[in-house]
Amino acid sequence: MAKKPKHAISPLRSENYPEWYQQVIKAADLAEHSVVRGCMVIKPWGYAIWELVQRELDDQFKATGHMNAYFPLLIPLSHLEKEAEHVDGFAKECAVVTHHRLVPDEKGGLKPASPLDEPLVIRPTSETIIGESYAKWVQSYRDLPILINQWANVFRWEMRTRLFLRTSEFLWQEGHTVHATKDEAINETLKMLDVYADFAENHMAMPVIKGEKTSDERFPGAVNTYTIEALMQDGKALQAGTSHFLGQNFAKAAGIKFVDQNETEQIAWTTSWGVSTRLIGGLIMTHSDDDGLVLPPQIAPRHVAIIPIYRNDEDKTKVLEFCEQLRKELQDKSFGNRRVLVELDDRDFSGGVRTWQHIKKGVPIRLEIGPRDIANDSVFMGRRDDSTHKKNSVKRDEFLATVTGILGEIQTNLFQRAKSFRNESTQEITTFKDFEEFFSEKNSGGFALAPALDCQEIVEKTKPMKVTARCIPLEQSQPTGPCIFTGKETKTNILFARAY
Repeated sequence: MAKKPKHAISPLRSENYPEWYQQVIKAADLAEHSVVRGCMVIKPWGYAIWELVQRELDDQFKATGHMNAYFPLLIPLSHLEKEAEHVDGFAKECAVVTHHRLVPDEKGGLKPASPLDEPLVIRPTSETIIGESYAKWVQSYRDLPILINQWANVFRWEMRTRLFLRTSEFLWQEGHTVHATKDEAINETLKMLDVYADFAENHMAMPVIKGEKTSDERFPGAVNTYTIEALMQDGKALQAGTSHFLGQNFAKAAGIKFVDQNETEQIAWTTSWGVSTRLIGGLIMTHSDDDGLVLPPQIAPRHVAIIPIYRNDEDKTKVLEFCEQLRKELQDKSFGNRRVLVELDDRDFSGGVRTWQHIKKGVPIRLEIGPRDIANDSVFMGRRDDSTHKKNSVKRDEFLATVTGILGEIQTNLFQRAKSFRNESTQEITTFKDFEEFFSEKNSGGFALAPALDCQEIVEKTKPMKVTARCIPLEQSQPTGPCIFTGKETKTNILFARAY
C-alpha cells in the first residue's frame, strides 16, 4: 500500500475548509489576530503582498488619469446624516468617538474627560467627508472631472471576523470622482471595473465575472453597483472589488454643484470604487493547497529562493560563492514590470526546514544547491505550482535562460487551473427545483446561472438557503427563459452562490 503523503497544513482543505484557511495564513506567516477585537496584525510577508497589490493598481489608476490624495479618518455625524440611505446602510457597523482627553479615575486608571460638541464617526467609507471637500473645489465645468483615489484604512464594527476576508479595520483604496455628465460618470464606473478585472486575472491569476449587483445588494445610496465575482475552492463566491455609479445622490447631499458652459447651475455626477486587503484572502482561497500558500509570480514578493546545502566550511565557501553569483545574475533579469526577486537563504536551519518554509510561503521557484550540483554546473529546481514538490536537476545556464519563461508558465498554469475549476463548478439552471437541488447540502457549491428578475422574491426564496444573487453578468451568453422564482418573462440571467 502506498504511503499517505504528509502535508504542512492540518486539517486538510477537504476536511475543514475554514480552519484550513486560518492554518495557511499561519503557515505562510501572513497575519495574526490583534488584541483589539476584530482587528489583525499584517506581518511582513503578508504586507509585502499588499504592497505589490498597491503598486500595480496605483500604476493603473495613474495611467487612467487619477491622482492620490488623503482625507480625514474622522467624519462628523452631521455629514453622514445628510445622506440618509447611505448612513442607514452602515449604521450598525459604525464606531463613534464621543470624548477627547483622558484623566485619572478614582481607581487609579483612566477615564474619558471631555465630551465632543459633535460625535465623530471613524470612517466606514469616505463618500460624505470627501464630498465636503469636493463641494468647495468644484465651481465651474472647467474644474471637472475630478479623478482622485486614496489609500487608507477604514473601520466597520464586524461581529464575525476572519483574517483578511472580514475584519473590523482593514486597508483599502477608494476612488472618488466627479463628472459633468451622467455618461461620463457611468463610463468611469465601468472603466474602473475593467481595471479591477484586469488586475485580478492578469496579476492574481484569479478569474472573475463582471456584473451589476441586484437592487438588494447595491451599495447604500448608489444608483448602480458593479462587481467582480470570483469562485473560491470551497465553492463559495468572493466579491473581490466594486465600482459604484452614485448618480447625483451624494452630490446633492454634499452640495457639489457647478456652472456649465451656458452659465446654468448643475448638480454634479459622482462615482466611487474600491478593493481591499480582502484580495489577499481571495488569493489564498483561489490557489493554495494543503502545504500552504501558492503565489502567482506576478504578485509574489520573491520569485526564487536559493537554498545552499553544505556540510563543512570548505563546501560552504564554494556553495555560497556559486549561489551569490547566481543570485546576482537572476536579479539582472526582468519578469513583467519588475526585476526577478531572489532570496539567498543561508539561515542556520537544515535544508529541509528552509525548503518547507519557502513552500509554505508560496515562493514560485526553489533552488537547492550543493557541492554535487556545482560539480555538474546545475541547480536542483522545484516549482510551487507542482503539488508533488518534485525537483529536477537543470543546467545552470539553461535555468538562467528560461527562468522568466518558467515564471510566466507558472502564472498561466495557476490562472488556467482556477478558471477550469470555476467553469466546472458553474451550472446553468432553468427551474427552481434544479436550483434547490444545486444548493442542497450534498452539493459542494459553485455558481448557478439562472434566468431571473431583479425582485424581492429572489431574496425571500434564496435567503433560507443562505444563497445570494452575486450579480447580473455583463455578458449574457445563456438563452433566457421564464424567471425561475416568479414564472414571469425575463431577458436576464443572474449569477447565484453562497458567498463570503
